[in-house]
Amino acid sequence: MQGGRLLTVFVCLVSVALVNAGDPYFYYTWNVTYGTVAPLGIPQQVILINGQFPGPNLNSTSNNNVVINVFNNLDEPFLLTWSGLQHRKNSWQDGVTGTSCPIPAGTNYTYHFQPKDQIGSYFYYPSTALHRFSGGFGGLRVNSRLLIPVPYADPEDDHTILINDWYTKSHTALKTFLDSGRTLGSPDGVLINGKSGKVGGQNKPLFTMKPGKTYKYRICNVGFKSTLNFRIQGHKMKLVEMEGSHVLQNDYDSLDVHVGQCFAVLVTADQEAKSYYMVASTRFLKKEVSTVGVMSYEGSNVQPSNVLPKAPVGWAWSLNQFRSFRWNLTASAARPNPQGSYHYGKINITRTIKLANTKNLVDGKVRFGLNGVSHVDTETPLKLAEYFEMSEKVFKYNVIKDEPAAKITTLTVEPNVLNITFRTFVEIVFENHEKSMQSFHLDGYSFFSVASEPGTWTPEKRNNYNLLDAVSRHTVQVFPKSWSAILLTFDNAGMWNIRSENWERRYLGQQMYVSVLSPEKSLRDEYNIPLNTNLCGIVKGLPLPSNNDNKFALCE
Repeated sequence: MQGGRLLTVFVCLVSVALVNAGDPYFYYTWNVTYGTVAPLGIPQQVILINGQFPGPNLNSTSNNNVVINVFNNLDEPFLLTWSGLQHRKNSWQDGVTGTSCPIPAGTNYTYHFQPKDQIGSYFYYPSTALHRFSGGFGGLRVNSRLLIPVPYADPEDDHTILINDWYTKSHTALKTFLDSGRTLGSPDGVLINGKSGKVGGQNKPLFTMKPGKTYKYRICNVGFKSTLNFRIQGHKMKLVEMEGSHVLQNDYDSLDVHVGQCFAVLVTADQEAKSYYMVASTRFLKKEVSTVGVMSYEGSNVQPSNVLPKAPVGWAWSLNQFRSFRWNLTASAARPNPQGSYHYGKINITRTIKLANTKNLVDGKVRFGLNGVSHVDTETPLKLAEYFEMSEKVFKYNVIKDEPAAKITTLTVEPNVLNITFRTFVEIVFENHEKSMQSFHLDGYSFFSVASEPGTWTPEKRNNYNLLDAVSRHTVQVFPKSWSAILLTFDNAGMWNIRSENWERRYLGQQMYVSVLSPEKSLRDEYNIPLNTNLCGIVKGLPLPSNNDNKFALCE
């Protein structure tokens, strides 16, 4: 037994040495505090990270080890999640309440994750309560390694543009609204990188460009409920990357960015040397809300024109734009092999899961759900209950069926966890029977968004799937009275969140978790619980299981 343990220690030490040799470590300290800013001209409490609103941009490269020590100086528990990072074999670092105990007020927690075999444009944000409504979000980029070719020339510079709808009330006031059964209504404004500009106002340039040079802009909708259209006066945007995938490089006058989605574009400073407005405006709301930011040419003091480019009208335009997005089959992403070498369209579907969003009253208050179940967070995170083999005391598996009822008239409030067999190729169809826009995200994975159409999904609709070059991404929009289909292999063991990116809906139950367990319970498939894991609920104070000694935690 001792010899086996020594061998395990030796293997771990060798593994750590190899990791250090090939994959560098980067360390950060983040202090989370309250502060006062006035994004819409009204002073209000926001959440700052290292004194910044939005938070600092996190700049990484494929396979880097990122270690972030987060100090929670708020007056309530707090978590950060890393939207779009897959955390291969490591849902422990996902930072949602189904996998992690929140960081108690006045304490700290150290995240350690690796964007393994990923590149692309992402963002992070608070996943607890309604903290996201007060800030705490920031850009997260994963650059390609130098040995991997990128399908465009290096830009002059690389910038992050965070766009979002915004409310002037605090997250605690908004939470009180929702807890009382009321809805939030339309947002009070729109922000670009935490600021709201006015046409003809004294707006300082957010970005400066050199004439003739090309710049990369990573545009992410970090908002709460509104699709936002983004456009730049007089300039085309060449779309090059979308949530970790290189795409065919088409030019666009404007882009509909649904909640939770990120696009990377190239913009060339090939117009008259002056200033230009960037515009972000809401879509699909009764009343359009918008803002502007200034992009200036270097050395010019000429102000931008007050005539703004118009936003598109209707969601059919947005649907057609979605259909124009295509995977770049010949480009390499995080690995040298071309993206198109993975022929997802030739894999047999082993399971179909239909998820219908649901809205109803429960005890006189509005709740949202999926397939008739409105998820509620548990005091003990689902992943911890599962790990300590106490899940039956916390939740039940498979409380929903793969096929929802034809008509859902009631909502059951309970944890919503679905078992999915490891390494199966699954089709998920999101059905939206409402008149509002929906947007859904899956943690731990990217998926192929193969179709989005009006009406009701039937198996015959598979004839319309894009089985060649659909974009691999992590967030998909579902248009009113429509459906969207995704395909993926569930090959990342762990507990993973499927959620509405409409944060009001997510908070009130329109989310669920999928449990993907490796039958072999091997470190080849899933890392063990980190030794610094906070324990809460019914597992608080419990020792880590004895088999922890010969697993990944020994290597930490």
